[in-house]
Amino acid sequence: MGVLDDAEVSRILVINAHPDDVDFGAAGTVARWTDAGIEVIYCVVTDGDAGGSDPSVSRPEMATLRRGEQTEAARQVGVHDLRFLGYPDGRVEPTLELRRDLARVIRQVRPDRVVCPSPERNYARLGVSHPDHRAVGSAALDAVYPDARNPFAFPDLLSAEGLEAWIVREVWIAGTPAATHYVDVTQTFPRKIAALRAHVSQVGGRDGLEGFLRDRLAHVAQQAGLPEGTLAEGFQVLDTA
Repeated sequence: MGVLDDAEVSRILVINAHPDDVDFGAAGTVARWTDAGIEVIYCVVTDGDAGGSDPSVSRPEMATLRRGEQTEAARQVGVHDLRFLGYPDGRVEPTLELRRDLARVIRQVRPDRVVCPSPERNYARLGVSHPDHRAVGSAALDAVYPDARNPFAFPDLLSAEGLEAWIVREVWIAGTPAATHYVDVTQTFPRKIAALRAHVSQVGGRDGLEGFLRDRLAHVAQQAGLPEGTLAEGFQVLDTA
C-alpha cells in the first residue's frame, strides 16, 4: 500500500488524548507538513487536568494551564487551530459519545489524513500505552470508519448541525511498534524540542529531555534504514479511503 504524497494532502487532523502527546510523538513531522503549506488542526480529547506534579495547583487551574501550553507548543510547529473536547484526564473510554464528538470534528475539518494514537498496548514502551491513548485511538479509528463517512451514523450531525459525511483517505497511527512509514525530522527536531519545552508543567524539571529524544529518534531512523545522524518519527499508515 502506498502512502499519500504530501502534495496530495491539503488538511490533516491530529487527534490526541492529552496536551503534549502530539509533541512527543509527531511534532517533527507536523513541522514538516506546515512548512510544506499543509493545514494541520489539533483535536485534544482531554485538558490534561490529571497531569503535573505540583499539588498546590488545582485541577481546573491545571486544565487551563495545559491548554495554554499546548497552544504555545502548537505555535512552535505552525499549528494555530486547536479543538479541545474537555473529557476528564485519566478516565477516557471509547464510548459512542466520544466517537460522535470525533466524527463531528472530522466532518468539520474534512481532513485528507488523520493522525491518532494506537489502540493497542505497546509492551516495549508502556508509557505510550496510557489507557487514555488506547481509548482515543480506538474511538478515532471508529470515527474515521464508519462514523464520519456514513450519513446515517449519528444522524443529528447532519440534521441538526448540517455536517455532511466525510471520507478520510488515510490514517497515520503514532506510538506503534508496527511502524510502516518513517519521516526524517532531523531538520525540524529543534522545533519539536521547542514545542515540548512549552509544556512547562510537565517537563519543566526534566533534565536530559533533548538527549533522550535524540537517542530515541536516532534509533527509529536506524530501524528505517536511514543514514547515521538522521532522526526520524515512525507511523503505521492505513489506507482508509
